[in-house]
Amino acid sequence: MAHVELSLSEVFAPSGETPTEPGLDNIGRWSATVSSAEEPCLLIDAETRVLAVSTAGCELLQLGAPEDVIGLPLLDGGLRLLDFTAYRGELAEPEIDKIPPLLALTSGRLARGLLRIESATEESADATVDAISTPVVADGAVAGSLTFFSEV
Repeated sequence: MAHVELSLSEVFAPSGETPTEPGLDNIGRWSATVSSAEEPCLLIDAETRVLAVSTAGCELLQLGAPEDVIGLPLLDGGLRLLDFTAYRGELAEPEIDKIPPLLALTSGRLARGLLRIESATEESADATVDAISTPVVADGAVAGSLTFFSEV
């Protein structure tokens, strides 16, 4: 005779931190969510300016404090990307367009890839992170991208 188990979980109710008001657009909702997230994540707009970044995201990407990079272009806000060669050279311009946060903007699709982040200090090692990005849509058009990071 077959054995079937059923388990019930509690109903998800949005916390007070997750805005649900109709006055906020999609970008505004994601911005509030990313700002308070415990996971390393980042939200940029269509011009690649950082709209929101979690504290864990700043630590992993070695960006300093969130308030130091919000409003700056992603690549001018302190994110130092390296290629994967033994030389550890700065990522070249054509390759920059292929990093997941920017690729999600231009393609309008999910993007995933590895990033090599230059160490902010001599004492620490470079970091390699897995980045998964999705376009964020507002008013029927791609208005930004949301990226989650995981250290490799």
